Amino acid sequence: MTTGRRETTDGALPAVLAGLLAMAAGMGVGRFVYTPILPAMMREAGLSAADAGFVASANFLGYLVGALAAAALARQAARPTALFLALAASAATSAAMALGETRAVFAALRFASGLASAFVFYAATTLSLEALMRRGRLDLQTVHFSGVGLGVAASALFTAAVFATGGDWRMAWLASGAITALALVAVVALAPRDASEAIAAPPAPAASRSVAPIVLAYALVGYGYVITATFLVAIMRETAGPREETLAWLVVGLSAALSLSPWSALARRVGAGRAFALACLAEAAGVAASVLAPGLAGALVAAALLGGTFMALTALGLAVARRAVGGDGRRIVATMTAAFGAGQVIGPAVAGLMREATGDYVLASLTAAAGLVVAAALALAGERG
Repeated sequence: MTTGRRETTDGALPAVLAGLLAMAAGMGVGRFVYTPILPAMMREAGLSAADAGFVASANFLGYLVGALAAAALARQAARPTALFLALAASAATSAAMALGETRAVFAALRFASGLASAFVFYAATTLSLEALMRRGRLDLQTVHFSGVGLGVAASALFTAAVFATGGDWRMAWLASGAITALALVAVVALAPRDASEAIAAPPAPAASRSVAPIVLAYALVGYGYVITATFLVAIMRETAGPREETLAWLVVGLSAALSLSPWSALARRVGAGRAFALACLAEAAGVAASVLAPGLAGALVAAALLGGTFMALTALGLAVARRAVGGDGRRIVATMTAAFGAGQVIGPAVAGLMREATGDYVLASLTAAAGLVVAAALALAGERG
C-alpha cells in the first residue's frame, strides 16, 4: 500500500517551489540586486560612495524593523496573504527606484523594500516549512533556502543582460520589479494553503553557557559580510570589466545556493559553535581577498567564500544561541536578529565614508575581516564558557 505515503508527500514539490521562488524574488533579488546595479547608479545617477552606503544601510534598517515586526505579528505574518502582499511590495519598491532622483528617495524606497523582504522571509519560510513538515518532507528545506542564492545569481544575469543591451540603471530596476512580479504570480499558484500557524520549535536543552558571546559575534558577522555583499561589484568596477563583475556576483549566488548542506553536515560533526567559527574565518579570508588579491582570481575567491558562508552563518548563529539560552527561544531569536541587523545597518554607511576618506575600499574591508576573526574567537570562547 502506497496511498498513505502519497497523501503525505503530495503537495511537497509545489510548496518547496513556492518557497524557493519567494526567497529568490523577495530576498535574492529584492534585498541584494542593489549590488550589481550600484556601479551604474554611482556613474549615471551621481551617487557618491557615502551616498551608496547610506542607501544600503536604509535597506538593512528596513529589514531589521520588518523582521522584528514580523516576529511580533507572527500569526498574521505567516498567512499566504501576507506573503503575497510582501512580494507585491517588493516588486513595487524595486520598480519605483527607476523613478528616484535623490539620495533621500532612494533611501526611503530601499527602507520599504527591506521591510517587504523581511516579511517575505518570515511568511515564505513559515508556510513552506510547515507544509513540508505536514508532508514528512523536511529533507527539502535546504531547497527552500537555496532560493536566496539562486535569486542573487539571477540578479547577476538579468542586470548584465540589461546593461549589455544598452539599458541603464533605471531599466535594471524596472527589470527587477518585473521579475519579482512574475515570481509573485507563480507563488500565488503554488503556495500551500493548509498551513495554520508558525511551526512550533522543539524544546531546547537547558541553558549551559552565556549567550552574550554569540550575540556579539552575530553582530560582527552582520557588519563583516555586508560590506563586501554591498560593494563587491563596485570594488571590481575599479579593477575589472562588466563580464568579470557579472561572473563574480553569479559565483556569490551559486555558492550561497549550494552552501547549506555542507555546513549543516560539518555542524553535525564538530558542533554548531565550531562550525560557526570556521565559517567566520572562511568569510574573513574572502572579505580580505576582495581587496588584497589582485584581479579576477581574487574576486572569485572572495565571491565563493562570501556566498558559501553568509547563509550558513545566519543559520548556525541562531542554532548556537537557541542552544545556549534553552527553553523558549523566541526572545533570543529577536535579540539575535536585532544584533545582526545593527551590524548590517552600520556596515555600508561606515564603508562608504571610509571609501570617501581613503579613496578605496581596503580599510573598510579589512576592518570587516577583522570583525569576522573576532566573531570566530567569541564563538569559540562561548563554546568553552
